[in-house]
Amino acid sequence: MAESVTLENRRKPIIKQEIAFTIIHLLPLAAIWTGATLFDWMLCIALYLFRMFWITGGYHRYFAHKSYKTSRFFQFIIAFMAQTSAQKGALWWAAHHRHHHRHSDTPKDPHSMKLYGFWYSHVGWIIGPDYKETDYKTIGDFAKYPELVWLNKHYLVPPTILAIVVMALGGYFNGGDVMLMFTHHGFSALFVGFFLSTVITYHGTFSINSIMHKFGKQRYVTGDESKNSLWLALLTLGEGWHNNHHYYESASRQGFFWWEIDITYYGLKVLSWLGLIWDLKGVPNHIKYSKNKAHAKELAAEMKKEAA
Repeated sequence: MAESVTLENRRKPIIKQEIAFTIIHLLPLAAIWTGATLFDWMLCIALYLFRMFWITGGYHRYFAHKSYKTSRFFQFIIAFMAQTSAQKGALWWAAHHRHHHRHSDTPKDPHSMKLYGFWYSHVGWIIGPDYKETDYKTIGDFAKYPELVWLNKHYLVPPTILAIVVMALGGYFNGGDVMLMFTHHGFSALFVGFFLSTVITYHGTFSINSIMHKFGKQRYVTGDESKNSLWLALLTLGEGWHNNHHYYESASRQGFFWWEIDITYYGLKVLSWLGLIWDLKGVPNHIKYSKNKAHAKELAAEMKKEAA
């Protein structure tokens, strides 16, 4: 007989307080009136890839899991770039993600699809009132930097700056003059290049919390419902190797084997070659070739004995 689980009382979203979130989803439709150029669509794709890289390589692998090291200056750049995604502050994002790993698929998990359902795990926990604040104690190792705390509190600064840049690019490439950024040339780039890519990036990121705890395959026994999926790994630049990540979360790569495509990791390697980041944490062989934590300990002992 299955053991009963007592769920936390999660409050429902207050729709009138989520007007901005709703408007962001509706604004791309304004392209019906402005039109959309090839440049706008190319910019949409480029900004999706750009921001998804900083989300997974910055929010996730750096701030949440410290899977590599960098300078104080560049960590601010990482946070700024990640926050152009309009997914709140780096400290907010990483603190809640750490909480997720500590309580994955248990009642305390902020977004367990297994316990709270698809809708809540995908977006309900974000727009609901329970997880609005940043848990600075959980992210204390980064909260000691005042510039990161400032950026976390003023999380709309990066996406606002990006939106202005996008309008200027639209004015130049669509109309031939930056000064046309406040005409339909700039607004079409804003609606498609910025807002549509923002919405797609939202749901690409959210899919890891929801879909990746339901569909796919499990290589490792992790005690939760995390799965691996090649298709989502391609769409999210490597985050689809979710079961791998839940098994060994400190690695800078989530595609543990060479055939597991992990575009974010390739980008991080390039940054390391440029000297901007370093000490990328790898995946030990006893982890890669094990089935569970007990098996991993056995393999580690065997490998140590063979090396002696």
